Amino acid sequence: MVKTPTVRDGTALSVRDLTVSYGRAVRALHGVSLQVPRGEVVAVLGANGAGKTTLMRAISGVLRFHGGLVTGGHISCAEARLTKAPPHRIVAAGVVQAPEGRRVFGRMTVEENLRAGGFHAPAEVRKRVFDLFPILAERRTQRASLLSGGEQQMLAMGRALMARPKVLLLDEPTLGLAPKMAEHIARTVAEINRQGTSVLLVEQNAALALRLSNYAYVLDVGEVALEGPSAELAASDEVRRRYLGVSDEPAPVFRTRRGIAKWEPTAP
Repeated sequence: MVKTPTVRDGTALSVRDLTVSYGRAVRALHGVSLQVPRGEVVAVLGANGAGKTTLMRAISGVLRFHGGLVTGGHISCAEARLTKAPPHRIVAAGVVQAPEGRRVFGRMTVEENLRAGGFHAPAEVRKRVFDLFPILAERRTQRASLLSGGEQQMLAMGRALMARPKVLLLDEPTLGLAPKMAEHIARTVAEINRQGTSVLLVEQNAALALRLSNYAYVLDVGEVALEGPSAELAASDEVRRRYLGVSDEPAPVFRTRRGIAKWEPTAP
């Protein structure tokens, strides 16, 4: 297992020895530890049932609404301790989630959905969202239920950005999207990061996640099975074969705040 690198600019989000159970019998996470360095993109990978969504729910404070309970460990954002904190306090501390499945308010307009994410956000925050997602500006008076899947994902991310997060939690942002739209979402995530927002990315598209992130963790049955710099994990034949299913297709370059993140496959 590769050791976590020294964090030069501090840690935006820290999870230490997190254990989560559902009821008395099902333990979903077993002593999971990870960190998101300030200004970086960190990916969490793993198969269905590995515990990725449970991890995100525990961090964002919505776990108990799904019948789960944090039974051990600590979660913190900068100096704020967030373990078992209610969701509104976690958002106030700067950790905001765009959930899996988009979960936009279908009967509300695009504009109303954005206001729900940050009712008192200044005008420049909404302008930032519209600059990132021009289609939302064009459709600001349209009901969210009439947007395409990709547009709804943009809206879910834009709504999260309205809360001005220090750390943006993205749970499967490309799930169910066509390849071109998935690449568009990925490029937008890179731009969000380049502008200064740290990102914790849960993503089943391992190839895309490794291109986009600086560091990655692989969950397996509720435990961290592997971790390391994304480029090193992507270059490992064993990782690609056993955990990630990464193909050797050429990948686009993403520019993040820390520089260029690019996955280059090893020679056959």
